[in-house]
Amino acid sequence: MKKGIHPELKECKVKCACGNEFTTMSTKSEIQLETCNKCHSFYTGKRVTARTGNVQKFKEKYGMK
Repeated sequence: MKKGIHPELKECKVKCACGNEFTTMSTKSEIQLETCNKCHSFYTGKRVTARTGNVQKFKEKYGMK
């Protein structure tokens, strides 16, 4: 790698809206997130699913059975 053309990496503190905090390496000193792996539904397994599908909603809306 050429010297002097790459940004300097430093320790970065990452804060999530849920209160989770961790450190990583970045060019920024602090990063704020809305969701992280502790609160995102994909990682927690608490997925929100609709009770009815799009086809069923369409049929109910237009009176089809």
